[in-house]
Amino acid sequence: MNIIVCIKQVPETTEVRINPETGTLIREGVPSIINPFDMYAIEEGLRLRERFGGKVTVLTMGPPQAKEALRECISLGVDDAVLLSDLAFAGSDTLATSYSLSRAIMKLGGFDLIICGKQASDGDTAQVGPGIAECLNIPFVAFIKKIERIENGTVRVHRMMEYGYDVIELQLPALLTVVKEINEPRLPSLKGKIRARKYEPIALKACDMNVKKERLGLTGSPTQVIKVFTPEIRREGEMIAGDNPDEIARNLKSKLKEAGFAL
Repeated sequence: MNIIVCIKQVPETTEVRINPETGTLIREGVPSIINPFDMYAIEEGLRLRERFGGKVTVLTMGPPQAKEALRECISLGVDDAVLLSDLAFAGSDTLATSYSLSRAIMKLGGFDLIICGKQASDGDTAQVGPGIAECLNIPFVAFIKKIERIENGTVRVHRMMEYGYDVIELQLPALLTVVKEINEPRLPSLKGKIRARKYEPIALKACDMNVKKERLGLTGSPTQVIKVFTPEIRREGEMIAGDNPDEIARNLKSKLKEAGFAL
């Protein structure tokens, strides 16, 4: 079974910086990690390989420093890693990113299943997974909490819903985005760490793929950032005191009445 896992290297939460001119994230030189949701996608890919055999390839798009994220994936046990890194991809929004990743997947050849984390922690759009599926014209289901079975060219999954889950069966090849409830990611092995130190990811540039240049980077990104700013930290407010929850509730009710709120 040929499994492709798409990941993203994201800035650590406290280290997010924005380019005021382009409205895009500054990634170069910023401490980064693998998007937390993507760790569950990697783990699920490895578990499927253990059940059905085959190969797990991790794919990402980003600056050269994203190699470190790919080496971390190698240390976890994935077979190969591919990096899309080219100035032509700079400033891509979710649409341009989906297109670029889909062209890279086509370049890599046949696949049975693509797995992504449900969303990235820096953008929180949850759009790239569905976008890749649309570009490749394959079935797609989001928010997968369990892959029940794979047989006869189909995959049956449980899609997490607000009150329970849906059971869905779809034809392969397909794309799934997974939630953290699906598994518990493993830690790197010593053997994996040794392999990762020497591993050099497969590098792809725009010229290596069959792409339309007008669909790449800022040119291919219809999303326009009008303004970027850091929200002001407000220190207003007061602590409602009391010796127990009932007294705190009474004091809060009194304060609200004084402020003119009808209760």
